Amino acid sequence: EAESFLSTLRKARRASAQSFELYTPDEERRVRRKLDTHLVLFVALLYLLSFLDRSNVGNAKIAGLTNDLKLSDDQYEWLLTAFYITYICFEWMTVCYQIFPPHIYISCCVFTWGVLASLQSLTLSFPSMLILRALLGIGEAAFVGIPFYLSFFFRKDELAFRIGMFISAAPLATSFASTLAYAIVRFGQGTGIASWRLLFLLEGFPACLVAVWAWWWIPDAPESARWLTSRERKIATLRMRREANVGEASERSAVQTTLPRHKRKFQWHEVLRTLRDPKAYLTAAMFFCCNVAFSSMPVFLPTIVHSMGYSTLASQGLSAPPFLVAFAVVLVTAVVSDRLKSRGIPMMFHAVLAVSGYVFLAIAGAVQAGHIMRYLAVFPICAGFFSCVTIVITWTVNNQPSDEGKGTGMAMLNIIGQMGPLLGTRLYPDAEAPYYVRGMSICAVAMALVAILAFALRLVLQSENDK
Repeated sequence: EAESFLSTLRKARRASAQSFELYTPDEERRVRRKLDTHLVLFVALLYLLSFLDRSNVGNAKIAGLTNDLKLSDDQYEWLLTAFYITYICFEWMTVCYQIFPPHIYISCCVFTWGVLASLQSLTLSFPSMLILRALLGIGEAAFVGIPFYLSFFFRKDELAFRIGMFISAAPLATSFASTLAYAIVRFGQGTGIASWRLLFLLEGFPACLVAVWAWWWIPDAPESARWLTSRERKIATLRMRREANVGEASERSAVQTTLPRHKRKFQWHEVLRTLRDPKAYLTAAMFFCCNVAFSSMPVFLPTIVHSMGYSTLASQGLSAPPFLVAFAVVLVTAVVSDRLKSRGIPMMFHAVLAVSGYVFLAIAGAVQAGHIMRYLAVFPICAGFFSCVTIVITWTVNNQPSDEGKGTGMAMLNIIGQMGPLLGTRLYPDAEAPYYVRGMSICAVAMALVAILAFALRLVLQSENDK
């Protein structure tokens, strides 16, 4: 009986080992590359459209929106705030990625915000614009769980680069928005349609078309990706076994672990465990501080550059380069973070980088800094806070072992973190032009807090790892 037991145990061990040796490293690299080009770049395109549709109100402002609708500073700020109020209230929808088939859920989200963004071009008054901005916040809130969705396909040490590719669509969208706004404003001057109306229509409607593509293209899991061969789908599924948490696997039955995520029994105790986890609150606090800058600079940069003495057209064009640089820096930071297997150090470095730029802009008036130096200071700011957003999202997903924990952690991150824009969108009123000392100072303090909180979380994790 002992020999029989040992023989069975040896066979089980061989089977377990062979399950990870069913593909070569070259095959795994090919599958990973295909996931990058077919999935990550596609959801990055969706996020580009999302960020374009939420932030183009800044370009519309200097293209005539406030004049045509006779908006005061307070009313314009409410347009920004209304978006984030509903955006925050519906962040719990992140857990829906485990409840509904992702290809249906994501495509419905994209179509919804595309329609709402396009309808902004037809508004005739402040109340109608306010309602559409609030509804747009609901549509886009449902989409922010994409980093959680990407964890279905990539391991922990691969995730920062993929989330970096996803998040880098935000600075790319902002720079693209500025360039597109420049072209649309020039074109709009020769038509009978207001330039800001063309902005909303031409930047909003493409999302409706892409939503149809998303329904067909996006897989629910590695085994259902239509653009992978049957062999590649098997490899994509097998390689994710290394991410399986022993505790989680023991709690789910064998049948449950083979089911698609949206058909598995939802583990509510994992939600409660995450709600009691201090790490989730530390990352959420960091995200709150990041969002004070993340929500304000992309929206107000055309106005800030315009206040430096540049024309409306030049302001639209000059708003693009800082975000293009941020796009490249985010990708480099994500690669370095994955290679070093470190989140805290890159986070602290970029937070301090952003602080340096904000401090310079805050004292620019006192030192009589020229507009060129003030403009150059925007570059480290954008590179800094966009990189911090990438790292903190990755850190949140990495710190939770179960799918329910990751979804809950992302929901907490966004519910708490997205309150930052309620402050950020009110930092740059026209009355404080051209230096905006108060806004720059608050953002400097917020990014300094990011560095402090990242250091604190690093100490917490070191203590837990030691135990």
